[in-house]
Amino acid sequence: MCNLYRMTKGTDEVARMFAVTNGAVGANFAEEVYPGYPGLVVAEGQVRQMAWGFPVVLKGKQGQPLKPKPVNNARDDKLLTGFWRDSFVNRRCLIPVTQWAEAEGEAGRMTRTWYRLAGHDLFAVAGLWRPTAEWGHAYTMVMADSCSQMAEVHDRMPVIMTREQYGQWLDGTADEALRLVQTCDLELHTEKTAELWVGRPKPAEPAERQGTLL
Repeated sequence: MCNLYRMTKGTDEVARMFAVTNGAVGANFAEEVYPGYPGLVVAEGQVRQMAWGFPVVLKGKQGQPLKPKPVNNARDDKLLTGFWRDSFVNRRCLIPVTQWAEAEGEAGRMTRTWYRLAGHDLFAVAGLWRPTAEWGHAYTMVMADSCSQMAEVHDRMPVIMTREQYGQWLDGTADEALRLVQTCDLELHTEKTAELWVGRPKPAEPAERQGTLL
């Protein structure tokens, strides 16, 4: 499960890498992206800014609606279920990523461990997107079983797409896309840090949002 990633490149560089037009000129996103906050995706031939996480409106004890919660990770074995199916069949995207982070260590003292595709300072992760009434267009990351390089830290990881797979993921049939949803067998670069997982300030808005996985 990924609840934090870095994307340190500008929209022009992302557009060049994916050979698409830049539809996110003037986009406002942080280099560290949290659930519920804006990030970049490649969809419909453009670089676009969207909110990370599909909003789910929960209810309180008295049945009152609560603020939406972003569902920012989609399990590979749930892609054809009701919550994800329409987006998986009709609206797949690529998420440009520099690194993603996982929490490692003892509870209460967990630190950030960063992962990236070895030899790459920008790569693509499989994603889905859809329009929402709450946050406009929103996206989520697709997760598969972790590879051996990070299995001790977490049992799930983002589905990494190679350049040769971009077209099939974006424009292929659902069956063709589903065949790409696999555990990464490419070398990862790991960066262990002493930085605490919690306690670092997030962007100012919307601080109440926390991510989850379905």
